[in-house]
Amino acid sequence: MVAATEIGFVRMRVSKVVGLNDGGELCEFVVLNELDGDRHLVIQIGSAEAFALAGGLGDVEWGRPMTYQFMAELVRSLGGRIREIRLDALVSGSYAATVEAECPHGVELVDARSSDALNLAVLVGAPIVVALEMVEDSDRRQEGDSAEAVLMRRALTAPPMMVRKAER
Repeated sequence: MVAATEIGFVRMRVSKVVGLNDGGELCEFVVLNELDGDRHLVIQIGSAEAFALAGGLGDVEWGRPMTYQFMAELVRSLGGRIREIRLDALVSGSYAATVEAECPHGVELVDARSSDALNLAVLVGAPIVVALEMVEDSDRRQEGDSAEAVLMRRALTAPPMMVRKAER
């Protein structure tokens, strides 16, 4: 089997989730860093997905399973495991993912939103690979003075979002 990194993919890890104020509106981003280099991928994600991802990165333990914890446990309880997350397509300007799941009857490829797949990767420790075209697209989006470019560049240097359980 040919490894994904041999055919135009870059190994990355989720570095942080950031929330930025954009004129009174909160915008959340996830930043991925290349494992063996200095490239980055910056993706704007939804508030719920950012909250869950920041909690996962911070090893926050909830009293009951949150959505992504439930999903990971469901896969495990059915005898499967998440083998790899691939951010591998641009669909209508958004980044799409494929979750490679190993199940008792074989390997399945499941289409996913990038934020959902990254949440699973963080929880189960699955490797993440990103298509070169997506890294290049992210780099292009950061060029210039557009509002999007400015926010994406700010996301690279902003401190990470912190999520903690409230003390009782």
